[in-house]
Amino acid sequence: MTKEIEGELKDQIVKQQAWEALNPEQKKKQLFLNQKELLDKFRERNAISQAQYDKSLGDLRMKMGFPDD
Repeated sequence: MTKEIEGELKDQIVKQQAWEALNPEQKKKQLFLNQKELLDKFRERNAISQAQYDKSLGDLRMKMGFPDD
């Protein structure tokens, strides 16, 4: 196994352990942030319109229970 692969495996283990240490509300918040980050990237690259972004983010907030910041 190469050092690069070993490093990647260790990173994955650390991420998994960090995830498992979160309580359900923290996991929910992290999932929300991950989805929002993805929407942000789509918008930055003009893969979706501002209207699509606003609608998707609003739907995400409503479904996950996170009001506007």
